[in-house]
Amino acid sequence: MEQPKKLFLLDAFALIYRGYFALNANPGYKPVNSRGVDTSAILGFVNSLVELIAKENPTHIAVIFDTPEPTVRHIEYKEYKANRNEVPEAITIGVPYIEKIIDAFNIKRVGIPGYEADDVIGTLAKQAAKQGVQVYMMTPDKDFGQLVGENIYMYKPGRQGNDAEVWGPAEVCAKFDLMNTDQVIDMLGLMGDTVDNIPGVPGVGPKTASKLLKEFGSLENILANTDKQKGKLKENLETYKEQALLSKRLATILLDAPIEFHFEDFSHKEKNTDELHNLFSELEFRSLSKRVLSKEIMAQTIKPAAMDGDSGQTDLFSDFGEEIETAKTVTEFKTIENTEHTYHLLTDKAAMEKLAADMAAQTEFCFDTETTGLDVLTCEIVGLSVSFKEGEAYYVPFPANQDEAKKQFEIFKPVFENEKITKIGQNIKYDIGVLKNYDVAVKGTLFDTMLVHYILKPESKHGMDIMSENYLQYRPVSIETLIGKKGKGQISMRDVEIEKIKEYAAEDADVTLKLKNYLQPILEKTPSKKVYTDIEGPLVPVLERMEREGIRVDKPFLEKFSAEIFERMLKVEDEIQEMAGKPLFEDSKGKLVKWNVDSPRQVGEVLFERLKLDDKAKKTAKTKQYSTDESNLQKYEKKHPIISKILDYRELAKLKSTYADAIPLLINAKTGRVHTSFMQAVAATGRLSSDRPNLQNIPIRTELGRQMRKAFIARDENHVLISADYSQIELRVIAALSGDKNMIEAFKSGQDFHTATAAKVYNVSTTDVTKEMRSAAKAVNFGIIYGQSAFGLAQGLGISNSEAKEIIDNYFAQYPGIKEYMVNNVMKARKHGFVETVYGRRRYLPDIESGNAVVRGFSERNAINSPIQGSAADMIKLAMIKIDKALINAKYKTKMILQVHDELIFDAPKEEVTQVSMLIKNCMEAAMQLSVPIVAEVSSGANWLEAH
Repeated sequence: MEQPKKLFLLDAFALIYRGYFALNANPGYKPVNSRGVDTSAILGFVNSLVELIAKENPTHIAVIFDTPEPTVRHIEYKEYKANRNEVPEAITIGVPYIEKIIDAFNIKRVGIPGYEADDVIGTLAKQAAKQGVQVYMMTPDKDFGQLVGENIYMYKPGRQGNDAEVWGPAEVCAKFDLMNTDQVIDMLGLMGDTVDNIPGVPGVGPKTASKLLKEFGSLENILANTDKQKGKLKENLETYKEQALLSKRLATILLDAPIEFHFEDFSHKEKNTDELHNLFSELEFRSLSKRVLSKEIMAQTIKPAAMDGDSGQTDLFSDFGEEIETAKTVTEFKTIENTEHTYHLLTDKAAMEKLAADMAAQTEFCFDTETTGLDVLTCEIVGLSVSFKEGEAYYVPFPANQDEAKKQFEIFKPVFENEKITKIGQNIKYDIGVLKNYDVAVKGTLFDTMLVHYILKPESKHGMDIMSENYLQYRPVSIETLIGKKGKGQISMRDVEIEKIKEYAAEDADVTLKLKNYLQPILEKTPSKKVYTDIEGPLVPVLERMEREGIRVDKPFLEKFSAEIFERMLKVEDEIQEMAGKPLFEDSKGKLVKWNVDSPRQVGEVLFERLKLDDKAKKTAKTKQYSTDESNLQKYEKKHPIISKILDYRELAKLKSTYADAIPLLINAKTGRVHTSFMQAVAATGRLSSDRPNLQNIPIRTELGRQMRKAFIARDENHVLISADYSQIELRVIAALSGDKNMIEAFKSGQDFHTATAAKVYNVSTTDVTKEMRSAAKAVNFGIIYGQSAFGLAQGLGISNSEAKEIIDNYFAQYPGIKEYMVNNVMKARKHGFVETVYGRRRYLPDIESGNAVVRGFSERNAINSPIQGSAADMIKLAMIKIDKALINAKYKTKMILQVHDELIFDAPKEEVTQVSMLIKNCMEAAMQLSVPIVAEVSSGANWLEAH
């Protein structure tokens, strides 16, 4: 059974300052390296981070930074934090290193201009808590007490060797002597805060504030009842009333920062040990390096297979009769030092030829590469490790000269290209890419331990180290443990003593082979086996070829597009100001200033106080300001054109920073193309993810967003891009899964499905369906998949709840099989603990019986949606495998280069377009047989937009 989801949100600068001052408090100790760099801020923060991971083993984690841009607090009160001393030089120097270390730990790092870290943490905490996640805000800052509530805790780092303190509502109330955590803001409004230069009411300290709040409940009530006070207290409360209210606003943590919590984005991933090794070596963190990179951080282990209550759920592995021993303490782990092994170093040609002959005699072998970097296209191989017998492995070093290395690879090339021999690896796509640089094409069946584990436990971590500890009770060594070398700058693997690399590299191959031997029997017993053998395994070389090919980007277009966006932002801002009647706001000194379109608070005041868009609009209880996030603003689009303009402005800002300005930085200097990385083992539904850039998130719903696709172009004037897109694939999948006769018939008829749905729902002929009817039907068609309620449909269409409910009721009356499918899938999930795609991919839902309604509802929606999304994901992956094989067999020059949701992109010579387009269409439509026709739409153009 999976461990509970725990999200830790770290207040970066609070922890950096805390660590800096803690280390500098000892006059006899000054962390300065051999170059005279004060590393105290870095060391203090990283120690806290490492200790947290070791003790709490978070499933999700992020570090939140303040940004230099002013916030609404600075705009409203110029003296806010004006009392801060100059930032210590050690912190100024340390922050860039800290950011790199966080990135090397593969921990999400967040900073949002215009918002303090407190606001971002508050926003994320509330969102995650609603999804049933246990949220821990790691900070010494008392202000966070206002956020503590159901599923949200403060995690205060320990002092002077003491353990960290976890504060829930009871602890916060006891600390401040309050009745509830909401009163923390009121207390701060009364007392002020010298740290942030918040004034409060003179003469009011914690005892007086507590007494007043116990009697009157809130700051507002206290100020409304000053007649009940006497003397100086009464005088000060009345004199400094506005100052108290200002102080409360300044102390209130905002909950509408423009960020959304998604499980996958914040998951605690395996750290990049090579990058950490380089950084720790440069900083001369010897002890810390040994502690972190020798795996002293113990991962939480998987419990033995056991029944989970009376729900009928079982641990995944118990389904297949496997038992997993629990590693109880660190001392129980096996290591290279206490485990018998034989690792060979081969440096002469005869020994290499003997190894190649032994490999050729095997039905399978495991291999791993040691390289100079992580970029497949630019890295060089340092060595190759091989294992085909547990406890025994071989390490072959390679020369730095690429021509000499290629010549040495001629010894091993035949065995790697032997299709009859299975190749085993961990994240094997990387290794076959490295070998491709040396003209070696790895062929045959691939067994990737990372992907097999992903199939078996899709929402777990899939790193080799954690799997080894969990299933083998074996803790692999780190490269730092073996090197023990102080370095200035980055250490190249070529600088490491060869005997030490041998131990490290050979062990990797040995451990991966052991994991394969452990996981394969489990895979064989599960119906999900064919998901690996037919989809994920064969897809690996396809993705490697796509990543290597990359896509050409029109850099001049992006530069021009960025400038155009900026000009449009200025124009739209002027239009917004004009529509609002150019309202002015008073700053802290009473001076009238232009209002800030980037300020959610001022946007809210303009919309609901100046323009009166909604007399019933209320400010949130804690922030005392109106919600102006996208979903809330969309409710008012039909009331005033300013809403559309504000949303346009925000989209422009995101387009510029996230895409137009960022993508040119990703162009590979060697190839001149952008090479996105496709990740198979991320999304639990089976969908592919991509990174650098994340193509899945390129906006397509607005005309301007679609313009971004113009930046992706064919390789030259003799080529075009081909776009092949599944038509309404998720709706076709749900029709097949549900078996609803009316829906299946609608698709078989070939008419527009949304029009057909509208005709049924509104009981009119298809010729009488209006644009509004079709839009409503389309919203229901797609909304049903994601569990949309009548309220959500009403908000989206701008209609009443009763109208929306009637539409949904009519929908289910016409498509009764859909409702039955939804109910049955939730029941199946409760009985078995999982749901499946058409192809047998499983999604485990351990929270389907949760007593928390929010958590349970989330699992129920996944029970309905995962088989639909997953089946669509399986289908396009099968299509990719078919197309790739067909293109190679027919010796076409066309290359498949991108996959985005239900769409595939190809770079094709113009003379091949007609034939290849038909090939692609046929392969996509035949990838998976369903009870409804599958339709793929294929078109071409000089750029992605034109092709789509």
